[in-house]
Amino acid sequence: MPNSSSISEFLLLPLADTRQLQLLHFWLLLGIYLAALLGNGLISTAVACDQRLHTPMYFFLLNLALLDLGCISTTLPKAMANALWDTRAISYAGCAAQLFFFVLFMSAEFSLLTIMSYDRYVAICKPLHYGTLMDSRACATMAAAAWGAGFLYSLLHTASTFSLPLCQGNVVNQFFCEIPQILKLSCSESNLREVVLLIFSVSLVFGCFVFIVVSYVQIFLAVLRMPSDQGQHKAFSTCLPHLAVVSLFVSTGIFAYLRPISLSSPYMDLIVAVLYSVVPPTLNPIIYSMRNREIKQGLRKVLQYAIFYLQYRHNFLT
Repeated sequence: MPNSSSISEFLLLPLADTRQLQLLHFWLLLGIYLAALLGNGLISTAVACDQRLHTPMYFFLLNLALLDLGCISTTLPKAMANALWDTRAISYAGCAAQLFFFVLFMSAEFSLLTIMSYDRYVAICKPLHYGTLMDSRACATMAAAAWGAGFLYSLLHTASTFSLPLCQGNVVNQFFCEIPQILKLSCSESNLREVVLLIFSVSLVFGCFVFIVVSYVQIFLAVLRMPSDQGQHKAFSTCLPHLAVVSLFVSTGIFAYLRPISLSSPYMDLIVAVLYSVVPPTLNPIIYSMRNREIKQGLRKVLQYAIFYLQYRHNFLT
């Protein structure tokens, strides 16, 4: 039987069986990828360039957009390349790197969403202390903690996963390298360390989820006590996009990892992987820009500046 020392590459799950469908999937994924790049790129540029958006909430939104860019850039380019060139191979090092960065961005994003719920809690429930509790140093520290926790968490999982001996071949039944599929290739008696890590991970995720729920219960109670309808509308307009992003992130993750075994098949696993790895990074910018007037104004400024620059460059060259 092959072991991890003799494996130089893995074979990913093909997106389609025929060449025509492979090319169709390539163009579809390319469109999704460009939409995610455009949306998250515009959000990042608007927050970075507009002085009115230099607040804790938008600072965390900037970090969320960067994490979404990293997450979708970890999986889709390789899938598109495989579909375009009709190949399935990914090197051992490439698979380890893909798994590492995907877990890093996903775990850091959930940490950041937890921090963003705390930011909304302080802004609505403790507005007089907001400037003290959420100053620039505190925000930078919390964002760095989210990125650092994601890095350490991913490093621990990647090292644990790829230290296991692989006895079940090199075919990964997914369009990118993820922990459950790599574990299926390992020797059955060697999974104890990763099981312990997964239990620890579930505990952390559950703790963050409870923190978010408790924060929003207190937020909604505080909003309902507001005497002004305008104040309630403003509070809800800043909270609902974040709550929608959290719900999308958590629901797709739960369905991916906690669905019944009877619903597990290569085709279903592929659909679920697309749901939790591709859909949230693509939809998050749309969710945040739909009901947020400041983001819309910032995006309008960015687009106006881009159009002005293109017109000036065209006139200059001609």
